[in-house]
Amino acid sequence: MAQRIIDGVLSALAGLVSVLLSWPYWRDFEYWPESPAMWWVYIAAGYLLAVYVFYVFLGSLRTLFLHDEQARVPASGRDGLAREERP
Repeated sequence: MAQRIIDGVLSALAGLVSVLLSWPYWRDFEYWPESPAMWWVYIAAGYLLAVYVFYVFLGSLRTLFLHDEQARVPASGRDGLAREERP
């Protein structure tokens, strides 16, 4: 449960950074839309999508490292068992 909270907080912070990097102020308002309401919809949707993508990425990254760790441990364990069984 603690890992999910950590992933959620990291994803929220990464999403916030993504939104701040895409803010039109940094680009001299080149991409400012016609309607301010649509701009807020765009920001909210982008933030939610960024949080989701970062959350899934962190989960996939953890699974990748877990599989790598599991692949290493049994290999050394199997070699030890094979050596013990030999007469």
